[in-house]
Amino acid sequence: MAGEAHAAKRFADMTDTTNDRMLAKAETLIEALPYFQRYAGRSFVVKYGGHAMGDPEAAQDFAEDIVLLKAVGINPVVVHGGGPQIGAMLKKLGVESQFVDGLRVTDRETAKVAEMVLSGAINKELVGWITQAGGKAIGISGKDGKMVVAEKVKRTVKDPDSQIEQAVDLGFVGEPKEVDTTILETASKAGMIPIIAPIATDDAGHTYNINADTMAGAIASALGAARLFLLTDVAGVLDKDGKLMTDLKPADISRMREDGTISGGMIPKLETCVHAVEGGCEAAVVLDGRVPHAMLLEFFTSRGAGTLISA
Repeated sequence: MAGEAHAAKRFADMTDTTNDRMLAKAETLIEALPYFQRYAGRSFVVKYGGHAMGDPEAAQDFAEDIVLLKAVGINPVVVHGGGPQIGAMLKKLGVESQFVDGLRVTDRETAKVAEMVLSGAINKELVGWITQAGGKAIGISGKDGKMVVAEKVKRTVKDPDSQIEQAVDLGFVGEPKEVDTTILETASKAGMIPIIAPIATDDAGHTYNINADTMAGAIASALGAARLFLLTDVAGVLDKDGKLMTDLKPADISRMREDGTISGGMIPKLETCVHAVEGGCEAAVVLDGRVPHAMLLEFFTSRGAGTLISA
């Protein structure tokens, strides 16, 4: 009898534990319901970085998140980078890379390598991950359907001796001049998830490599997206004490840039966010793409994750 009582208690404890887990899952879904309802039919533009692509487990988590967004009625659009992969291929080919303000100086041959890596290997690999997760992905670049028309990036640097600004020729590095969202809207209505390589041509037909953050921001503005997500390798924007700042306005960002709170690679990311929200995107988020399902935690829970920038 004692054995039977012990077994019954163990079964009851297991049942309670299972019920608690299921209840927690149900509560999570209930918490997410208002967000599903509010953003059904809206677009989310997600920039997926080249570093994260090297981890198959992270890539699988990302693909599942994107497929889930589509399943609940949101239209995800993915813009991917690939700087590390381009650098690795150039190294194999014995080509030395030079950078100005984080942008790779790109001659005609380097532009060909960038297109091969971005539009070929990386783009189709990401399409494969989405497909494996149960989604219908279509891999394109800014060239397809003349979605993005590029123009040459212009940069200047100060001469260390004279402090005079001098123009720097970055070669075939571009930025979006025009964005036509027709192909994206058509694909989304057909139930597909666009996966975009940041390659485009100018009016003369020259091919340009575009920074993936910049490409994603321009597309988010053109779509009037509900969210622009920039997945990076930090928790978000940190204050001078290293604490996460959860909500920022463009004026806050300008102030923090002046006082040195933000610096380095975070500056162009936040500039992209500001341009996006001022251009028609509802809000932009900088968050750590290394955290499993960080994008879902940010959007579908009251706790959130990362730093949200809104106008």
